Amino acid sequence: MPKFTYSGLDKEGKKVEKMVEAVDRFAVYDIARSVGHTVDQINSGRKFSFRKLLSMERINALLSRIKTDELVMMTRNLGSMLTAGLPLSRALSVIERQSKNPRLRVIISEVNAKIEQGDAFNEALTLYPKVFNDLYVSMVRAGEEGGTLSEALHTLGMQMERSANLKKKIKGAMIYPSIVITIMVGIAVLMMIYVMPTLTSTFEDMHVDLPTTTKVLIAVSNFMVAHTLFVLLGMIGGAIGFMYFLRTTPGKKIFHLLVIYLPIVGEMVKETNAARTARTLSSLLHSGVDVIRSLEITEDVLQNIYYKPIIREAAAKVEKGTALSETFVVHSKLYPVLVGEMIMVGEETGQIAEMLEQLATFYENEVERKTKDLSTIIEPLLMVVIGGSVGFFALAMIAPIYSISDSIG
Repeated sequence: MPKFTYSGLDKEGKKVEKMVEAVDRFAVYDIARSVGHTVDQINSGRKFSFRKLLSMERINALLSRIKTDELVMMTRNLGSMLTAGLPLSRALSVIERQSKNPRLRVIISEVNAKIEQGDAFNEALTLYPKVFNDLYVSMVRAGEEGGTLSEALHTLGMQMERSANLKKKIKGAMIYPSIVITIMVGIAVLMMIYVMPTLTSTFEDMHVDLPTTTKVLIAVSNFMVAHTLFVLLGMIGGAIGFMYFLRTTPGKKIFHLLVIYLPIVGEMVKETNAARTARTLSSLLHSGVDVIRSLEITEDVLQNIYYKPIIREAAAKVEKGTALSETFVVHSKLYPVLVGEMIMVGEETGQIAEMLEQLATFYENEVERKTKDLSTIIEPLLMVVIGGSVGFFALAMIAPIYSISDSIG
């Protein structure tokens, strides 16, 4: 069937451009009128326009990024409007007008157009996997099939908000040490390039035997002065290379294993993954998604590669008739013992989703408390590192000065 693109106005008097399939141009008018649009112009197919391609609205939509907070707010508002009785298409139009993110506006507009063409909401969302992940789509699908879309969106919004808050608190605890270490490295580089050469020339003029630590610092300083650009590019390249290595499979294996067994941090990592697992499973089961599909989605949500095989194993065992709790009890080295015990209680009482929700809340609160305690632990450790670095540099510089004083005496 031929495709036509028409432009005109919607019910609110807002400009609209839409591509539809119709037998001829006369049928396009009927389609437009059925959704409350007036038609100003009709073109065969999708009209290509450099002006449209280079419009600021389109450029902003391509360059902008949808933040988690914006997606959470959209989901909560959509659920509230559906609860109030607004049709889905009308609710999406309201969200489109309210949103300040140009990319989100474009996506909501296109999703709404698909719904007006007869597609299901969850099917329209699958066209944007980078914005709406499997968890989002599956919960929306379950809500549509069960006639509880507004409740599913409320649950989804809460789940996304809790997960985002947990991630923010963990990142927040790491910001302070990251800033301090970055400043330390910057100061050290500046001292080696601008301060050390002055002291080096003084020591060479005095012809004094220098300690090994001083010789090492002088050698490093001479190299950095002679190859300053190479050193700076090397540091930047090293940082980029390290970040790229962490994205590779070997890098992920090493880093994910390291964070699990680090003192203090390792316990937080285990509790964070326990909270994320419990929260995701609870939200999906509350929305009516079956256990096997819920476990598959949870596997995708978890980022630590050592937790994914456990969820995959749990799905395989549940499919064979084994209790879900059994897998978590066996893998108590990665999942705290309480996880398996609470799931077992949920299976015995028939309230597994409620038990998982309680479990997620417990571990989220534990991680929040430990992130606050972590800052009090990190501060003295950083002071020791800073003091040790300054002390090493000071001793390396003071020792030759004492040698000069002795030789003068």
